[in-house]
Amino acid sequence: QVQLQESGPGLVKPSQTLSLTCSVSGGSITADSYWWTWIRQPPEKVLEWVGYITYSGSTLYNPSLKSRASISGDTSKTQFTLQLTSVTPEDTAVYYCARNKRREGGYEYDYWGQGIQVTVSS
Repeated sequence: QVQLQESGPGLVKPSQTLSLTCSVSGGSITADSYWWTWIRQPPEKVLEWVGYITYSGSTLYNPSLKSRASISGDTSKTQFTLQLTSVTPEDTAVYYCARNKRREGGYEYDYWGQGIQVTVSS
C-alpha cells in the first residue's frame, strides 16, 4: 500500500517561495508509468492540477503556473517537492500530492496524500 504525506509550512508570506514536500512510503518513484503529481484546491474552487514529475525526471506544469512552479525529486526517489515562487493570497489552497497511474487509454489518481492547508497572508 503506497502512502503519500505532504509536509511544509502552513503559512507563507506574499512574495515568498512556498516549498512543500511529499514523502512516499510503501513504494518509491520507480517507474515512468507513475507520474507524481501536485494538485491544489483553493477555497470554494475546484481542484487545480499543478504539475508532475516522473521517475526519469521529466516534468510538466499547468500553464497558468509554469512560470512560478518547480517540481523536483530527491536522490532516493522517496520524496518530491513543489516550489512555488512569488506567492500571493490566490495561492492559498489545500495542496495534495498524488500518484497518477498511467494505463493504456487513460489514467487515475490511485493514491493521495491527506492534503496540507497553505495560507498566503502577511
